[in-house]
Amino acid sequence: MSRKDLSALPYRKNVGIVLMNADGLIFAGQRIDNPGHAWQMPQGGIDAGEKPKEAALRELSEETGVRADLVEKIAKTEDWVTYDLPEELIGQIWGGKYRGQKQKWFLFRFLGQDSDVNIATEHPEFSVWQWMEPAELIEKIVPFKRAVYEQVFDTFRPHIAR
Repeated sequence: MSRKDLSALPYRKNVGIVLMNADGLIFAGQRIDNPGHAWQMPQGGIDAGEKPKEAALRELSEETGVRADLVEKIAKTEDWVTYDLPEELIGQIWGGKYRGQKQKWFLFRFLGQDSDVNIATEHPEFSVWQWMEPAELIEKIVPFKRAVYEQVFDTFRPHIAR
């Protein structure tokens, strides 16, 4: 598929979650399908009829075990943030139907304890997790998502407590 053909593909609607603890550190999980490499924040698709905030809370629970009553919404991105997949991944992810994702990002303050995090979910996404500084997480995300993470952290910078 040529680059021109790829640009005709739509973006998949998605949400991303910046989960911040009381120290201003951010939840990061190491993807179970890319051990030793890809760290990321929780994210996932928006189901039909679902509002972005509902999707964010559902994805947070599905990927981290963190319940909605253990978070407080601080901010969200006003506009959709997009990224394109590298060409070699387009045929491998989402059945080749999408060129990348357009995301609404939410910043949630974590009100629980570390023991409230449980990544051993029904369909686990992460093998391990830890709290990270935003700059460390930007370094550990897959390169094609790095600009998204930089943009999201720049947007939320006034709200991230340090």
